Amino acid sequence: MQLARTTLPQKLRLCLSRDLNTKVGNPVNFEGGKLREALTHHRHRHFQTFFLPAIRRFSDSKQSTLKNMANQKLLQTPLAVGDPELADLIQKEKERQREGLEMIASENFTSVAVLESLSSCLTNKYSEGYPGKRYYGGNEYIDRIELLAQKRGRELFNLDEAKWGVNVQPYSGSPGNLAVYTGVCRPHDRIMGLDLPDGGHLTHGFFTPTKKISATSIFFESMPYKVNPETGIIDYDKLAEAAKNFRPQIIIAGISCYSRLLDYARFRQICDDVGAYLMADMAHVAGIVAAGLIPSPFEWADIVTTTTHKTLRGPRAGVIFFRKGVRSTKANGDKVLYDLEERINQAVFPTLQGGPHNNAIAGIATAFRQAKSPEFKSYQEQVLKNAKVLCDGLISRGYQVATGGTDVHLVLVDVRKAGLTGAKAEYILEEVGIACNKNTVPGDKSAMNPSGIRLGTPALTTRGLVDQDIEQVVAFIDAALKLGAQAAKQTSSPKLADYHKTLAENVELKGQVDALRNNVVQFSRKFPLPGLESL
Repeated sequence: MQLARTTLPQKLRLCLSRDLNTKVGNPVNFEGGKLREALTHHRHRHFQTFFLPAIRRFSDSKQSTLKNMANQKLLQTPLAVGDPELADLIQKEKERQREGLEMIASENFTSVAVLESLSSCLTNKYSEGYPGKRYYGGNEYIDRIELLAQKRGRELFNLDEAKWGVNVQPYSGSPGNLAVYTGVCRPHDRIMGLDLPDGGHLTHGFFTPTKKISATSIFFESMPYKVNPETGIIDYDKLAEAAKNFRPQIIIAGISCYSRLLDYARFRQICDDVGAYLMADMAHVAGIVAAGLIPSPFEWADIVTTTTHKTLRGPRAGVIFFRKGVRSTKANGDKVLYDLEERINQAVFPTLQGGPHNNAIAGIATAFRQAKSPEFKSYQEQVLKNAKVLCDGLISRGYQVATGGTDVHLVLVDVRKAGLTGAKAEYILEEVGIACNKNTVPGDKSAMNPSGIRLGTPALTTRGLVDQDIEQVVAFIDAALKLGAQAAKQTSSPKLADYHKTLAENVELKGQVDALRNNVVQFSRKFPLPGLESL
């Protein structure tokens, strides 16, 4: 009896007590009688008649309690009611995006389907490990979602499952790249990537003469390759020569601000000459590659990394593709197999990450599906058209464009001849509602004081802007930069803070800036903003 009292929940004891006294021929006082004897005597004859109903009522009462818990105010109150301060900030950011022109080349507006995936119940689930090999239970559907994302990734880029594996767990592009280096290289092995001032990315091994900036240059030995300072085009001959001397483990063919196509075949040749892996970082151009509009790195690369939130227009996440099967054949006919799958998967988890973000993986899956559609290809075609209109329009107005043009979605503009620095150009454009980013140009000595701005067309194209609309955008940019140049001339020092002060305090300039901003807002609001209405 004492055991029964201490081990059975009170609610269940009450249910059982009532049924024992009403349905059994020999009534039992639950608190004072011999419950164990009653249960033993009647368990076979009366189990169906009173035990199950009692247990069901107990279960129903528990469900009711859980429902009440789930409906409590803290959990069910909408953001706008429960946290109006945060909701107001999000709404203001929404309005900024609606009223401005987003021209940061690495940004885009994602779909409702992706946003729904990101805010789904998948956020609740922990699933360290990989499909079929988890460290937690309850992952039946999580496994299926991750496998679906992998399958759609291979289908999108026309990859044979026997020859290519894919990891969709990297939280973003930077940890994805680090996972590749960690899996393939030992500490202080050598890597080569395009130098940041020449259009490369931080995670391709960037460092300065006085400091190692990226973890990829802290934990690995990095040697950058460069562009020709006159043309802005990658100097493949010097890359090949440097690779023979440096003997890297990995050469990275990838960009962050380089407006020309990469010669993957030449990269492959250089890697083969020194026994290096070729890693293609196609984060910026993955959507254009998926649409079949520019050459694909998959024919040549051993490893391909990408983000999914730029031209792919998906969630903020990263993906790693890696080769499987035969890597090479020795002179005696023996085959050398790739061993990248285990090494890269191990590097992602458990070496660098814990549980994957399952909501983001679902977003990747649906973004890959969208990228297979004819509508997505048409979108990417317009991205490229818009970039060329942007580039030609700026050149026609006297601006210097790195490499003299663009083959992709971005344009790098040197603003020194316009009387500005990259930081001043970025600021005046933001003041009129045009978002871009300051960026180094070939020949810059410091990434902290760049001479250019990077402009991109993916986000504007998502909103529906076409050729003639981009011509108007070019006119806005030109007008803003001219106002910025006037402010720079009227500023007594080269300091950015003094430049800001001039724009804020010069009544005539401020009036012109405000008028231009109003024009940008009126223009931008004509185009719909994808996504949810209020968030």
